[in-house]
Amino acid sequence: MTNPSENPTYSIIIVTWNALDHIQRFLPAVTRTTHHSFEIIIADNASEDKTSDWIAENYSFCRVVKLDKNYGYCGGNNRAAGYAKGEILVFLNNDAKTDPKWLNGLDESFKNPDVGIVQPKIKSAEEPDYFEYAGAAGGFIDKMGYPFCRGRIFDHVEEDNGQYDTASEIFWASGAAIAIRKELFESLNGFDEDFEFHMEEIDLCWRSHKLGYKVVYEPRSVVFHLGGGSLPMGNPRKVFYNYRNNLTMMTKNLDKNPVFRILGRLFLDGIAGVKALLSGSPKDIWAIIRAHFAFYGMLADTLKKRRELKGKQTVSTPTHLIYQKSIIVEYFLKGKKKFSDLTFH
Repeated sequence: MTNPSENPTYSIIIVTWNALDHIQRFLPAVTRTTHHSFEIIIADNASEDKTSDWIAENYSFCRVVKLDKNYGYCGGNNRAAGYAKGEILVFLNNDAKTDPKWLNGLDESFKNPDVGIVQPKIKSAEEPDYFEYAGAAGGFIDKMGYPFCRGRIFDHVEEDNGQYDTASEIFWASGAAIAIRKELFESLNGFDEDFEFHMEEIDLCWRSHKLGYKVVYEPRSVVFHLGGGSLPMGNPRKVFYNYRNNLTMMTKNLDKNPVFRILGRLFLDGIAGVKALLSGSPKDIWAIIRAHFAFYGMLADTLKKRRELKGKQTVSTPTHLIYQKSIIVEYFLKGKKKFSDLTFH
């Protein structure tokens, strides 16, 4: 890529904060994208490692949006989207390497006007024969709101043997590499910044479903993701966001009264806390407790958002994309490790 398109189809937005090493490693591959119509925008969350200077020196055709502080993933992307010229926004993690033809694959899915969001096939940057934890071949949730993917259930990640090489509807697309029509993104008011990190993309997709748009997985578009760049696995802060945001997401988006589902999740969270205790992970227990109290503190605002969503909703949540059993029971008690082991009704 030498010059960005004047009126691009795609605006690739990469949020970064003090991650010059990731930018130096992964941005060069993104710039080698062969599509005829795209631009690259770097949203710099007030980095102190001279990220913006390095980009200006080496990839001056990339537009750098310098933000005044660290707004995180949600806030950084929301603010950068306002600078985008493309019809389609592609939010790409700073630790993701792209196949040169990855945008051409997205073209195929977006030919359908009912498609609002598309996720590429996401493989591991470290082990490219395997899917990557955060997204794999498209995301789903079970009846209790637990997320999982085709190609990854809990910690079991599958090797990519072409078993998920058919484009298909999914419930959610990974924030590591997610493409959305700009008009839709704006109508949804972007990512919910109360989420900060984790599950904000599931919330975005859920809200998109409620407006009648499809979320699809496109295997002809391939991205290689390192993962764990912002918060590594096992980090208590990650545990906090996962538990708090899952409760918030369900309260906000469930079509029917969420009380009983939320009570069920609180009970399951308690079991998870006991497991953490027995495993000698006191920091995880404290993270779960803090997550619950943070959820209660956000509850009034979450219920207000729920009412606002109800007023905009045009269709019901597509229940055929929600696994109507417990993925915990299926995985831990019945030993179903692969998506192909599951039966959707």
